[in-house]
Amino acid sequence: MQQQKFDLGSARVCVIMNRGSGKKKHRAIVDELEKRLKPACGSFELRQSVKGSDLPGLARQVASEGFDLVVAAGGDGTQSAVAGALAGTNVVMGVLPGGTFNYFARDLGVGETIEDALDTLLDARVDRVDVGDMNDLIFLNNVSLGAYPQILKTREGIYKRWGRSRVAAYWSVLVALRRLRSPMRLVARVDGQERHFESALVFVARSAYQMDSFGLEGADAIRDGKFAVLIAKALQPLPLMRSALRLAFGHSAKNDDFDLILSDHLQIETPKRRQLVAHDGEKTVLTSPFRLQVRHGGLRVLLPADGVSKTADVKD
Repeated sequence: MQQQKFDLGSARVCVIMNRGSGKKKHRAIVDELEKRLKPACGSFELRQSVKGSDLPGLARQVASEGFDLVVAAGGDGTQSAVAGALAGTNVVMGVLPGGTFNYFARDLGVGETIEDALDTLLDARVDRVDVGDMNDLIFLNNVSLGAYPQILKTREGIYKRWGRSRVAAYWSVLVALRRLRSPMRLVARVDGQERHFESALVFVARSAYQMDSFGLEGADAIRDGKFAVLIAKALQPLPLMRSALRLAFGHSAKNDDFDLILSDHLQIETPKRRQLVAHDGEKTVLTSPFRLQVRHGGLRVLLPADGVSKTADVKD
């Protein structure tokens, strides 16, 4: 079926950006928006958050104001915040990648640079894509329990104290895993069956590109509308550290590190009711049981009008 071409020239457009992310890069993106996107729109507004934590509220506000298109300019955290506000509505989302990994932009094939993604917005069709839902929290790439959220929390504190660096990032993994008291006892209910696990790391993936880059099975299932749920087998610090390092930094992982569950809906229960959850690089405290479902076609997005992906293949 022929997909609908998006009429940018008559559209009310709003771009959402995080003003706190890199002044020089930020200014260059704003200049590109003013030069290329603004003249092509029916009307154009730019809304900027002071800090990342303001993005979800800003996105919800913008979603309620009657725009035809809301463009998320930034990394996967920005994309996730905007998607969370637009999922289930008729408002269309545009993607301008500005982060480190840009998994969502790569999965969509809209382009890995601002220039390529602007080309997509200027000549785009509207389509629907699946998004993940965990207890009504929308996510695009992944959610995780256990070691990984603790790594993010620890890394944040180390960055504040020592600044951002690769050494500080790796050190945060070591510190977080050292503080990990004991593995979680999990009950996973999938397709009417109950499975019991003991694990220090649960990683629920929705990005096929991310799974391919990790060298793990599950990417094809994700493309078919399912989750790939990775449950770490390692319980001791050293092997767990290897698994966590691979996931935390996008290195190649090993299938025998994890149990794998493929499904578009499941429930995970932990004895501790309140758990720190990592989602698309952000952190939130949620309450067990964790109900996971794929919202099929839950988000309207702009994709290249010619149907040709602007994303490079994952290198082996």
